[in-house]
Amino acid sequence: MTLLYFIIILGVIIFIHELGHFISAKKSGIYVYEFSLGMGPRIFRFNRKNDETDYCIRLFPIGGFVQMAGEEIEDDPDIPKDKKFNDKPFWQKVITVSAGIMMNFLLAIVLLFVVGLINGAPQNKAIVGTIDPGYPAYTSGLQKGDKILKVNGRSANTTDKLTLQLQVFQGKTIDMEVERNGVTKTIKLTPKEDEVDGEKTYRYGFQIEDEVEYGFFPALKYAFTKTFSLVHQMIFIIWYLITGQLELGSLAGPVGIYSVVGSAASSGFVSLLYLTAYISINVGFINLLPIPAFDGGRLLFLIIEKIKGSPVDPKLENTIHTIGFFLLMALMILITYNDVIRLIK
Repeated sequence: MTLLYFIIILGVIIFIHELGHFISAKKSGIYVYEFSLGMGPRIFRFNRKNDETDYCIRLFPIGGFVQMAGEEIEDDPDIPKDKKFNDKPFWQKVITVSAGIMMNFLLAIVLLFVVGLINGAPQNKAIVGTIDPGYPAYTSGLQKGDKILKVNGRSANTTDKLTLQLQVFQGKTIDMEVERNGVTKTIKLTPKEDEVDGEKTYRYGFQIEDEVEYGFFPALKYAFTKTFSLVHQMIFIIWYLITGQLELGSLAGPVGIYSVVGSAASSGFVSLLYLTAYISINVGFINLLPIPAFDGGRLLFLIIEKIKGSPVDPKLENTIHTIGFFLLMALMILITYNDVIRLIK
């Protein structure tokens, strides 16, 4: 069942992303050769009457693409000029390229709205709940109801920010700034080393007790604020990775996601919805970065083209995207290797 959930979740996220590109291309009058889910050899194909597009499913359920006229290096003389991507106005090209990203964020908002309706809408406030006796949080004087403000001088006033900062400073002594009865206090916490399922872990010994509201409008507010909060968190994750404050091993690839899907499935349907929303935000955010082979890289080339007033050499752009793709595949292999090592430990 984990494999089935994994394929469905990735399939939905990829489908929504590519659907954004596809709808925008069609609305812009761009000729679309193929709408494909998956990568590798084609295992299924159909074509609708009076529609030029081939709809395909490919063997490996990771990735997908919308192949449009005007993107190829060698120009296709059979396609009218006004139906080619490269000959469309700048704004239409930007919308078509970025539509997949927007659809990923929209999917996440819808799913988080449903989660908020079913389970209630957490307020994303870092407020201390149950404190475990025998752990540093208890002996240091941390109290239930304390509002966490900062960790080592960095903002940690939401559950997402706090989670990230505790990951950055994992295993280290931290100065936690909290507000109690209107008074700000700084509490020093040194984590206690534990072993869970044979793996070393560090615990401060406190939990977060977030306030929950119920109803349509709290769920709607939660959907937007949570999406924004997770994007904000991802920006800092990228920065911490670049500056070496987070290790590459903290990232998860397909194997790691597969493992998380299994855990989420055992926790119930709502956990799967939340996980799907989280992964969809990740996909949208990563595609927004100006990295070759991703949508952000294509947007960067469009901006360069607009500034210089002439198209970028298609061969040069294709070469850069190809190099970027292989570098990303190498990174994915490394991350997947780390995932496997974590699983077999």
